[in-house]
Amino acid sequence: MRIEPYEDSQLDTIKSLSLRAWTPVFDSLQKAMDIDVYRSFYPNGWRVSQANAVESVCMTADRKVWIAIDSDSTVGFVAVKLHPQSRMGEIYMIAVDPDYQRQGIGTALIEFALDWMKAAGMSVAMVETGGDPGHAPARCTYEKVGFGLLPIARYFKKL
Repeated sequence: MRIEPYEDSQLDTIKSLSLRAWTPVFDSLQKAMDIDVYRSFYPNGWRVSQANAVESVCMTADRKVWIAIDSDSTVGFVAVKLHPQSRMGEIYMIAVDPDYQRQGIGTALIEFALDWMKAAGMSVAMVETGGDPGHAPARCTYEKVGFGLLPIARYFKKL
C-alpha cells in the first residue's frame, strides 16, 4: 500500500468508496437521532449530502488530500485542514473502502497525516467523530494512534 497526493481524476472513485464506507455510519446515525432532525440534516438523503461534502473537501484549496493505493486500486483517502493560528492540524475527513477495512489502511493514512501536520509546524492534531455505534471503528482507530477523547454533548431539536 502506498499513499499519494490526490488528483482530480480520482474524485468519482473517492466519492464511491466513501459512500460505501459510510453506509453503516449513516444507518447508525438515523437510529440514534430523532428522525425529523435527521431528515432536516439530509433532506435529499445522506448520500447526496456526503457526495457533495467529499467533492467540496477535494476541491477546496485550504485542504490537503491524499489517497491510499493498493494493487493499483484506490482504497482510502484522508483530508487535512491546518489551523495555523492555533497550530492545530485537523483530520477533516477520512474513509477506507469497506473491502479493505481492518487492514491498517486507516491507521496508515492517519499516521501519514499526523507526520505531515507536524512537518507543517502544527503542535496539536484533532479529529472529530460520532459517539454512535456506527462510528465505533473510527473511534477505535483514533484511540489506537493516540488521540484522547474530549467528551462533548451536542443536542438537537427539530423546530
